[in-house]
Amino acid sequence: MIRYGIFAILLGAAAPAMAQPAMLPLIDAHVHYSHDAWDNLPTAEAIAILRKANLRKVLVSSSSDEGTQRLYQAAPDLIVPELRPYRRRGEISSWFRDDSIITHMEARLAQYRYVGIGEFHLYGADADLPVPRRMVQLAKQHKLFLHAHSDADAVERLFRQDPQALILWAHSGFDRPDGVRELLKRYPALWADLAFRNDHASNGKVDPAWRALFEEFPDRFMVGTDTFTPERWHYIEEHAKWSRAWLADLPAPLAERIAWRNAEALFGRTGFKADR
Repeated sequence: MIRYGIFAILLGAAAPAMAQPAMLPLIDAHVHYSHDAWDNLPTAEAIAILRKANLRKVLVSSSSDEGTQRLYQAAPDLIVPELRPYRRRGEISSWFRDDSIITHMEARLAQYRYVGIGEFHLYGADADLPVPRRMVQLAKQHKLFLHAHSDADAVERLFRQDPQALILWAHSGFDRPDGVRELLKRYPALWADLAFRNDHASNGKVDPAWRALFEEFPDRFMVGTDTFTPERWHYIEEHAKWSRAWLADLPAPLAERIAWRNAEALFGRTGFKADR
């Protein structure tokens, strides 16, 4: 090609453009647009950030749910809504003991469309309290998955309440590969997002222990940014580039699954179809 280019220049002809590889589609499975975000980042600007990152779909939950609804109304082709139990940030550590949360969830589920309930923070024996138990029942009733920011103990307790539950384990529990493997083996209906983690890859290369885990469970992982603070919205495009770089270190079929196919398959399990 170098030789052809030289002759083309000598002949006064333009060298043919090199074909660019297609950008790998991505579904970001962990985004929040909470009240402190929409106060500083208007909905149109938020959608523009997501479009600029060339995201195929974005799984969004917010404190309060108003943020999710704003994004979904603005871009129903892009946003996949899930219902966060919290009405405001301060309920992260108290929602599971607050009976009014049940009324809140029931009212939102009656009014709006969702693919899941979460992301919620829940640990250990708190998963067996009445409010989380009702949440599990509501997820089953409405055919939704649960997006759990939880330790392994809470995940197991949720599955004991409903052995047919679908659970997306936020941040893969911040657990090591061996711990993640143990739960994935035990529960075929458990998926794991990689949001706010960087131990699985660096400099465009996948960590060997994580590579083995991805190869063992090719249909159970998905990527995510986690915009838990408003500033992290401006990291979405950079995170998408970083994700595409390390995914390129994997065989193409596996990379596609983690990049978007697994998330889309999970959404499909609930019967959710994005508006076109």
